Amino acid sequence: MVRLYFSIILSVVSFVNAAPAIAEDTALPPSDNAEDIVVTANRAPERLSRIGQSVTVIDAETLKTRQTAILTDILRDVPGLSVARNGGVGGTTSVFIRGAESAQTVALIDGVKLNDPSSPGGGFNFGNLLVGNIDRIEVLRGPSSVLWGSQAIGGVINLITTKPTEKLTIHARGEYGYRGTGQVVGNVAGKAGPLSISGGGGYFTTDGISSFSEARGGRERDGYRNFGANLNVNLALTNDISLDARGYYSDGRVGIDGFAPPTFAFGDTREVSFTREFVGYLGGNVALFDGRFRNRFGFAYTDTTRRNEDPDGAPVVTFTGKGRNERFEYQGVADVTDAVQATFGLERETSRFNSTSFGGPLTVGRARLDSIYGQIGVTPLTGLTVTGGVRHDDHDRFGGATTFAASGVYSPNGGKTTVRASYSEGFKAPSLFQLQSDFGNQLLRPERAAGWDAGITQRALGGALEASATYFHRKSTDLIDFISCPVQTGICANRPFGTFDNVSRAVSQGVEVGLKLRPVEALQFQANYTYLDAQNRSVGSATFGRRLLRRPSQSVNASVDYRWDFGLTTGATVTSIGNSFDNAANTRRIPGYVLTDIRAAFPVFSQAEVYGRIENLFDERYETVPQFGSPGRAAYVGVRVRY
Repeated sequence: MVRLYFSIILSVVSFVNAAPAIAEDTALPPSDNAEDIVVTANRAPERLSRIGQSVTVIDAETLKTRQTAILTDILRDVPGLSVARNGGVGGTTSVFIRGAESAQTVALIDGVKLNDPSSPGGGFNFGNLLVGNIDRIEVLRGPSSVLWGSQAIGGVINLITTKPTEKLTIHARGEYGYRGTGQVVGNVAGKAGPLSISGGGGYFTTDGISSFSEARGGRERDGYRNFGANLNVNLALTNDISLDARGYYSDGRVGIDGFAPPTFAFGDTREVSFTREFVGYLGGNVALFDGRFRNRFGFAYTDTTRRNEDPDGAPVVTFTGKGRNERFEYQGVADVTDAVQATFGLERETSRFNSTSFGGPLTVGRARLDSIYGQIGVTPLTGLTVTGGVRHDDHDRFGGATTFAASGVYSPNGGKTTVRASYSEGFKAPSLFQLQSDFGNQLLRPERAAGWDAGITQRALGGALEASATYFHRKSTDLIDFISCPVQTGICANRPFGTFDNVSRAVSQGVEVGLKLRPVEALQFQANYTYLDAQNRSVGSATFGRRLLRRPSQSVNASVDYRWDFGLTTGATVTSIGNSFDNAANTRRIPGYVLTDIRAAFPVFSQAEVYGRIENLFDERYETVPQFGSPGRAAYVGVRVRY
């Protein structure tokens, strides 16, 4: 199979070298605005004006303005995204994109997958992610498996750390506030001859809140601490050949609550959870034909280790889990002409996991996934770009899966009006736990999804006003769910406690509306609204037509920031989240809530500024997961230094 893949790649390369010129004079000029360039949609830098999919960019200036240390506090304000967290900072956190399961979201850091093979669904826990030295976030909404493979049913979240710089730069900040919460973060970047480096680290600690809601009687504070580090190194051997090395490390400890004897009701316990995550990448880059054919060969490695300990339990160690991914990959990007770009690649991913609970037997699993993909983008005339792609994955357990995607973007008036539309497919391979645990089913098929969206963006007043609206629809089939086994026959044979099966379907559809306004340079206002209808469509199910768990049907986000003439910057953000449900029957309602944050920053000299914020200004009491608490009003002050 791999030999066939390389034969196809060689054929594509031959096409690239022999292809005739198409509309060379219609190529868009390079952009001087980094915000106009995104890498996640095409797995290569591309102008946003040439992308037909729904993409949101959160740049360094926005992260600085918002001040928050918690990454999901930023993500919840992205159109189409919702967040649920078990308790305070560091608790298990799920991110849902357009109603898809959290395990159907691909999480990346500097382009390397973070998803954890040892988790039951194979997804990623966003609870340990802090803003730290994240410099930019790109969120791609909608099925995206053609380029990003398994799990990209909801979309992709790519976290990009601080890059190396031409001159020596030093960034540092520290803050302190609510319930003993403190953070120190620093990063150094620079270049010496052919070697470019950016590296840094950070430490975060808080006394926290009770994971078991204080409004329900929780009294024991469940603190959190995290140490993180990042490294990005590039060595330019020649003008056309370079080596890349990237690394990311996170070590967290959080208090969790559970079900203590003798009643085994949910409440305060002294249990703690440890999570260690390591991400590494080593690659080589080769540019040919005056840079028109760019090749990347890489090896990516992720390792996640989790352990829970209860000092009052027997045994003390209640859970251990270890997940590891190893990925070899090749990617080529060829500028066939100024108007035609081809992206293609090969991947081999090997996943392993082991886990045990309460001293029981060790469960182990392993799977391999071979993939080939290709995509071509064409700009046949000024303002119009169409893109199409296909991917085939060969899994050593369930066989093959093929996905397709196509998109288009058109602006008839130089970007004042932009129309986008896309059709895309996604799939998610069964997790190792679903396949090979004591509850596993080796006959599982991959989860599948097909979705489309269409939208329009209108700019006016010389770019000071931007309004957008997007409609999306996604149908998901063969969703894997846990089933009981009252009769020990068929897939239930030797599964007295149940197993997994492809029994569920879902439909998610809705509207995303956005508004940006900058009447003067000093004032910026932006807002968005999302309406989501995410339903269970499993034929014959008792919950057919019911809303999916923890997916609010409506959300509104608005923020305003103003820079005063004497240097002071002030701002506020209001987030309104609608009602949702915590069970499939929709009988347990999670009430909606409104959060208001205010902030200010003031430069004390050219390289330093002091800042402060109040989160949840009106002390809203709310839950994103029933019985789990959320922070009340909290104030923080800090200082930032840049050299």
